[in-house]
Amino acid sequence: MAKVSGRVVKLGDVVSFKSDYEQCGQIVGFTTTMMGADVLILENEDGFGGEYIGGETRTQELASDCWID
Repeated sequence: MAKVSGRVVKLGDVVSFKSDYEQCGQIVGFTTTMMGADVLILENEDGFGGEYIGGETRTQELASDCWID
């Protein structure tokens, strides 16, 4: 469980983030950094775009870098 845009998010929720450009993913898991920051494990079956994560179907993003549309 984590908070995004001040709201608690759960598995299956969709959030947006920016990696090269704005895109979105479905939450499939949670983890934390060594410093205790919440991290969302996101999935997009069609693959994410951009130079950094282009073509990947899973990525990890800090919850603080995500938002809910």
